[in-house]
Amino acid sequence: MEKSLQRFVLLVTLSLFCFISIPFSLSVPFVLFHGIVSGCSNDKMSNLTKLLNSYSSSPGSCVEIGNGLADSLYMPLTQQASIACEKIKQMPELSEGYNIVGVSQGNLVARGLIEFCDNAPPVFNYVSLGGPHAGLSDLPKCTFPLCKLLELYLSDVYNDFVQDHAAPSGYFKLPTKITEYLEHSKYLPKLNNERPGEKNSTYKDRFTSLHNLVLIMFEKDDVLTPKESSWFGYYPDGTYTPILPPQKTKLYTEDWIGLKTLDDAGKVNFVSVPGGHIEITEEELVKYVVPYLKNESTFSSEHEAM
Repeated sequence: MEKSLQRFVLLVTLSLFCFISIPFSLSVPFVLFHGIVSGCSNDKMSNLTKLLNSYSSSPGSCVEIGNGLADSLYMPLTQQASIACEKIKQMPELSEGYNIVGVSQGNLVARGLIEFCDNAPPVFNYVSLGGPHAGLSDLPKCTFPLCKLLELYLSDVYNDFVQDHAAPSGYFKLPTKITEYLEHSKYLPKLNNERPGEKNSTYKDRFTSLHNLVLIMFEKDDVLTPKESSWFGYYPDGTYTPILPPQKTKLYTEDWIGLKTLDDAGKVNFVSVPGGHIEITEEELVKYVVPYLKNESTFSSEHEAM
């Protein structure tokens, strides 16, 4: 009888050991950040989120900053990134890590989240759709009534008041006014680690921790000037010609944020699609975006028990 009990205890112990050691997979969730003059309730963003959910079979949601459309225009990006940081940390489903899809200006919020957010869950894959990563040299045409005030603001883009009240002012980079840009622009110079003597290694470390970075440029983009900004390409300081490919910029060659490090490790995918700004087909989404949302993270019951 005693031996039978010992065998029973041994079998139960072995079974428990096997159970807690067997790994299982969980889909990694994703979040989407919309662009300027938009919101999560916008039909285009809502449909994009649903499509990505459906094709990837991964849970995902659009994260709203403020009230959407108006705040996308007039809330400074420093504040937008801060709000995104706090929202992400309050989403328990992201606590083990997540992926990001950024749309246009939303990519600067996404990168601010990656680089600036302290004690945040890790970002695995980051897919950028038409993001003005290296800056804009001109204001795109906007037919919304709210844009008229924005156009007036941006006529003096490096004014402190404008920097604090117009979101796009944070990433306007006029090649012929680089000194003013570095001194008075309150967002992009910090995000891209551009200021001499003020390079922040933490921003670089966080950016290079990405597993994959996908940069999608739209060939007929008439919103981003230059469109190559979506690949971190831009003009040389002091002139509007030529447009430098990303690998010829100082940001890349001096590896200010770790783009070169990621690229050398084979973690950057430069993608070009033929449409206009954020004109991406379902086929292109499936080919270039969905694979980076379908990855799974492996945990074990032992991890969960702890």
